[in-house]
Order: sequence, then C-alpha cells, then structure tokens
Amino acid sequence: MLIGIVGKANVGKSTFFKAATLSDVLIANYPFATIEPNEGIGYVRHECAEKFFGVKCNPRYGYCLDGNRFIPVKLLDVAGLVPGAHLGKGLGNQFLNDLAPADILIHVVDASGSTNEKGEPVEPGTRDPVDDVLFLEHELDMWYYSIMKKVWSKLTRMIEMEHAEPEKKIYEQFSGLKIKVDHVKKALQSVDKPIREWTDDDLLSFASILRRVSKPIIIAANKCDLPTAKDNIESMRKRFPDHVIIPVSAESELALKEASRKGLIDYIPGDPDFKIVKPTELSDKQMKALDFIKKNVLAVYSSTGVQQCLDTAVFDILKYIVVFPGGMHKLEDSEGRILPDAFLMPPGSTVIDFAAKIHQDFVEKFIKAYDVKTKKPVGKDHPLKDGDVIEFVIRK
Repeated sequence: MLIGIVGKANVGKSTFFKAATLSDVLIANYPFATIEPNEGIGYVRHECAEKFFGVKCNPRYGYCLDGNRFIPVKLLDVAGLVPGAHLGKGLGNQFLNDLAPADILIHVVDASGSTNEKGEPVEPGTRDPVDDVLFLEHELDMWYYSIMKKVWSKLTRMIEMEHAEPEKKIYEQFSGLKIKVDHVKKALQSVDKPIREWTDDDLLSFASILRRVSKPIIIAANKCDLPTAKDNIESMRKRFPDHVIIPVSAESELALKEASRKGLIDYIPGDPDFKIVKPTELSDKQMKALDFIKKNVLAVYSSTGVQQCLDTAVFDILKYIVVFPGGMHKLEDSEGRILPDAFLMPPGSTVIDFAAKIHQDFVEKFIKAYDVKTKKPVGKDHPLKDGDVIEFVIRK
C-alpha cells in the first residue's frame, strides 16, 4: 500500500509528511522545496489484540501505546503541483508520474487561504481553498486523460479486432496507474455508448471517473489553527459534500511528536489531549506553544488531524483490516515476542490470503487454521474479520 501526499507548493505538505513520519525532510517556505519525492513510513492506529488477551505485546514493526497498535504504511511526498502540471509546467509530468503507484492520495490544502495559486505567501484569507481543490483534481484528470489519449485509437481498434472485453484490455494497458478491473468497469458505466463511438469529451469523462475510483482523495485542510481557516473549511464542505475533509494542523502534530520524543509530554498520536510531564524543562515559549495547540487545535477539532487522515485513508476508504498471527496455546513467536506482528489486509481477504501474506510455505503446507479468539477451526476460504488472530497448522 502506498499513500501519496499531494498539493500545490508551500501548503505544508512536507510538514505533514514529517509529522506523519518524523523523517528528516526539507521544510522550506518556497515553491519546489521538494524536488525528488520523499518516501517514508507513517503509522495507522488500531486497537491491539493485547487488550483482548490481557497481555503486553512486543511489536517487531511499528509500536504500541496503551493498547493502540501503530502499524507501518508507506508514504510518498511529491513536489508541489502548479496549474498546467499535466502539460509539464513546474516539472509536472515527473511529479504526476511519481504518483502512479499510489493507492490513495491525501491532498494537503492551505485552509487559511494564505498561499496563492503558485504557492507564494499572501495575506491569510486572500485565496479560496476551494479553487485549490478544483485545480489539483483537474490536473489529475488531465494527467489520466493525456496518458490514455496517446494510445486510445490503437487500443479501441485492438478491442474490436479481438472481440475482447474492454475492461480487461484497458486494465492491461493502464495497470501502471494502480487501477483494478473493477475500477475500469465502474468508469465504463459512466459513458453509455460503444467505445468506438466515443468523443474526446467521453474519454475525458471516463478518465475522470477512473481517476476518482482508482486514486480516491482525502482533503487535509491544513493550517486549521489560523483564524481564517474555520470558515474556509465549512465553505469547502458545502462545495464538496462528497469529499472527506479533515481539519489539520501539521505544525501542531510535529511539535507534539517532537516534545513527546524528548519526554516532555505524554502524547499518543490521534488523541484529543496530551499531558505535560516535565514542566520545569519547558521554556516559556514552548509552554505558550503547547497552550496554543491545546486551545486552538485540540479543543476545537479534537485532534491535529494528521493521524486521522492516515487512519481514514486506510480503514475507512480503502477498507483494510488488521489481522494478527497467534497461537491457541501461546501468543509468542520463537523469540518470545508476544503478538509481534500485525498485518494490514485488503477487504475480502480470506484465511489462505493471510497465509500467503506470512509465507508461501503456509499456503503450500496448509492443513487447517484456528480463530484464536473464538478457539474454533476455520477453513482456508473463511473470510477474515478486523482484529482476527489466526493460528496456522501446516505440514512439517
């Protein structure tokens, strides 16, 4: 799974990325601070199975805080897009192509309206963030359209000559965009005429629908702590009722994580509050900053929004579930680690899919499996549920 972080220049994308990953990336107040895409690991938050069993887990990857398991996911932060990116402006083609393998996009928008269309600083409230949402989605649609336009005539002739199913041929041609056959089927339904009769407008409509279903977008309404942001967020919600729009203060999340890493506060990412544990080691400036975050972000929005964006992307939109390997009689692995692994599995996954995720030997030598929570045997085609703990019995 890959989550792409997108947006125009200077809206806080790199700050969002660093807050999500604590990676050392360049954060600069000018367009194109990010030229090469930054890759990093963020974490989604999910209830850990340790709560069910009354134990303390020892994760091999990620970490666990107070029964909250943080499971790694890959993030990609590409450079800021500009109007005309699909035409190559601002190195746009390079940046768009970097997004091809993404499963979902988080669009970081300056909700305060303090950056113009080029990403240059302006007076807060000057820019309408609605325009930024429209601009970026237009660029993505035109990117899909331009890729398809190059080969469409040849592709449609091939479909006719071979009497092939359109969705399969289109999928094969554009699979590099991380699309699925079901995505293509859904987009084809939007144009109610044979492919050979399509106009350019029909192809654009198809490309737009395909982009929406294959690259769903969450709007991270960043800089929500600024006074002009609240009304702008409401305006965006009215203009885009079908979009997921999450108020975000990436700077606040970054500050809280840095303070937590230094042991100054107790903070679990995604929580609505934090606790100061070393007040004597905080300067007046730091205390004022933490007080500002508490009053203007957490008290108003119940979180900084960064963790919520990741969790919403993976669990609510992509519908992934979390499954743990474990044993009926012991939850430890060979090295004594309790519940060491937590796997993200796509919707519709079965026991045998989970076996393949762990190791191919589990598939080839599969005898049976157990649902450790219910202590009941389950077959290889048994559908997995979120939070399942599964034990495999395999041939030696």
